[in-house]
Amino acid sequence: MSNPAVPPRSLAEALRARDDASLAALLRARPDLITPVPTDLTQLATRAGTRASVVRALERLDRFALQTAEALAVAADPAPYEELRALLTGDGGDPAVSAALPRALATLREQALVWGDDDRLRLVRTARELLAPSPQHPSPTGLGPTVQEATAGMSPGRIQDIVTATGLGSTHDAVSALASLTALFTDRKRMSALLAELSEESREVLTRLVWGPPYGQVTADPAAHLRRLLDLGLLVPTAPGTVVLPREVALHLRGGRAHRAVEPLPPAVEPAATHRPQVVDATAAGQAYTALATVEELLKDWDEGGPAVLRAGGLSVRDLKRTAIALDVAEPVAAFWVELAYAAGLLASDGEADERYAATPAHDEWLEQPAAQRWARLVEAWLTATRVSGVVGGRDAKERTLSTLGPGLDRSAAPEVRHRVLTLLAGLPEGASPSKESVLARLRWERPLRGPQREDDLRSRLAEWTLAEAELLGVTGRGALSGHGRALLGATGPKSPAQAPVGPGDKLPVHHRPTLAEPLSPAEQATASAAAARLLAPLLPEPLDHVLLQADLTAVAPGPLQRSLAEVLDVLADVESKGGATVYRFTPGSVRRALDAGQSASDLHAFLAAHARTPVPQPLTYLIDDVARRHGHLRVGAASAYVRCDDEAILNEILADKRAAGLRLRRLAPTVLAAQTDPASLLDGLRAMGFAPAAESAEGDVLITRAHAHRTPPRTAPEPVPDGPPIPDATLLSAAIRAIRAGDLASTTPRRQTDRPPPATGELPRTNSAETLATMQAAVLTGEALWIGYVNAEGAASQRLIAPVRVEGGFVTAYDHTADEVRTYPLHRVTGVAELADEA
Repeated sequence: MSNPAVPPRSLAEALRARDDASLAALLRARPDLITPVPTDLTQLATRAGTRASVVRALERLDRFALQTAEALAVAADPAPYEELRALLTGDGGDPAVSAALPRALATLREQALVWGDDDRLRLVRTARELLAPSPQHPSPTGLGPTVQEATAGMSPGRIQDIVTATGLGSTHDAVSALASLTALFTDRKRMSALLAELSEESREVLTRLVWGPPYGQVTADPAAHLRRLLDLGLLVPTAPGTVVLPREVALHLRGGRAHRAVEPLPPAVEPAATHRPQVVDATAAGQAYTALATVEELLKDWDEGGPAVLRAGGLSVRDLKRTAIALDVAEPVAAFWVELAYAAGLLASDGEADERYAATPAHDEWLEQPAAQRWARLVEAWLTATRVSGVVGGRDAKERTLSTLGPGLDRSAAPEVRHRVLTLLAGLPEGASPSKESVLARLRWERPLRGPQREDDLRSRLAEWTLAEAELLGVTGRGALSGHGRALLGATGPKSPAQAPVGPGDKLPVHHRPTLAEPLSPAEQATASAAAARLLAPLLPEPLDHVLLQADLTAVAPGPLQRSLAEVLDVLADVESKGGATVYRFTPGSVRRALDAGQSASDLHAFLAAHARTPVPQPLTYLIDDVARRHGHLRVGAASAYVRCDDEAILNEILADKRAAGLRLRRLAPTVLAAQTDPASLLDGLRAMGFAPAAESAEGDVLITRAHAHRTPPRTAPEPVPDGPPIPDATLLSAAIRAIRAGDLASTTPRRQTDRPPPATGELPRTNSAETLATMQAAVLTGEALWIGYVNAEGAASQRLIAPVRVEGGFVTAYDHTADEVRTYPLHRVTGVAELADEA
């Protein structure tokens, strides 16, 4: 490990001086650095400076940490801490910014974006290139290039003219002239005197450019007030017709501030309304039950085979409209319920030649679970799903319309945003619902957009959809997080620091970063979901075992019905209206449907008598008996198709009816008619004529039609698309840090001088097999450690520091400092050995 008294000369040396806890924090914050595990700290530093990794790290900074990095990008390199603070606080100072700066700087250091001591702060070169001002990529600060950068292509004579015009003495070379000019522009007193001599028009031009963009246009023959600015170097030409305001001049006009508005603390999430927690929980529970009923109705509607799968995958616009009408919701809401059922593994495509969507076998298991557990499964799937129904109807990169259940709906940031939005709600007092604007403002502070701000950015839209979907699912009630919603986050106890709101009076740990909270692990989420289900269960209505029959051939269910009762009633009657109470209507068609399902008239009478709290109305009794009397009198079978009936008069009536012409019937026998159509069409045709035929099998038995028959083969729920590499757990972090430390020790340990030239940095040592064997055997006798190059069975090369114990049979057994254990290595996989220097 490096000497802490010596300032680090590179990022690798700065990482080498860190302890294991600090390295673990870095790898946890930037998990892409550990995939694969670096061989040593030099490789870790190199990887931390790559463009892709730095861009990803910058995108995950909060607004103030990003503003701190932007200020460092326009400061000197290296910059002392006081210069950085002055750029953020300005000449007047800002106590809030000064208090928050150590936390932001600690965050940048923790993520290896900044290194060095406070007197020599250095921004990683790639980050400086991304954030520093340039004509192609303007700085978010609105600052332009320095005087030295802006005058890089200017002739020495012109530079001397500017120096003379400002009242400075001429110099012998351009370098000293620019240094003199820079000293003038950074001297507050002399700069104020120079600006005071300008005309009002000249000062107005500088005011328009001061906060950016710093570039302006001038003509070939500029006006006198512009010419004066050019002569003094307050505007510098960069191209024909283009001028720029130097950075030093802009900072003076800004009072030393790099940003117009510095936001050291996150905006608070403001409550919009407050309700009693009992009201919130009751409202959320009612909506949770509605969510379960909606998903059940959707899958019931698709039980016998749902809509066809489009050739490109997904649901057609027409089928989505039909589903929305069936569920009595808007199309975007219908898309949400369909995607939710898909994410929970309750529906999928059947994989047949004529591919259609249908319920999965998991749906039947789900129906058998208690209501609270069914809700927990839906919400858990929603929390972790990356498919987002809100983008349905939009366009992908190839301008193709995105369809429900189709490809292209994954948004990897969705689980993180959902969890963070609910965490912000959990930070409010119980019963408080937030204003949407304050939630969006908080999220934009925690993860600001780099570049021009857009109101319709993806994270803001995900947050808006989360608020709406949480209300649909019953996670929130009246906009406030419910008790079972808090349990879903594992927030049943006191609020953790990550959940509590951060305000001006809050004191934060140095390494705490109030950005998006990490979602729970799968095991933790399963525990939290079970706790949420236990809290929700007492709030859900108890299923009823009865209905109220009325004389107008309707039945009223005053609440949710038991599953067995609901299933029979759905066959026996048609749903007329829904709401707090469901109204069913009995019709000849619905009664015939029950008879087709194998029920008899006596079964139906007994069922109604057992489940009706009111006497069975006489009209309903007559309806059942009348339909049952005629049901099955006609029999339709497959010949191609035939009709048989013991009553010849009924067959004569059918033949004489003009509506039977399309069936092309002819008499084969006094009691049998043949048709040139299939049995299903013949059944439908006769029922349309007012008859009540029954289908029969080849053996002459009545066929009983049963619903809920079509299921897909077993299907797994869609896997979420991860947002980059997963965050490593403690075990992986410990093993990775141990390997990196050992590899770094192996690469930095001094080698004994030999006649052979030493290998380049990162290169494996090379020796022939005889020399390798001899060196190994000598090390066993002397007990010395060796530096070896090793290639494993997968072809991955690495360097290791080992202490050989035994060499025999083509293998070396040694204590491996890299793995911190005794291992055995085949000698033919050792590329070479090198002895360590005596002082090592």
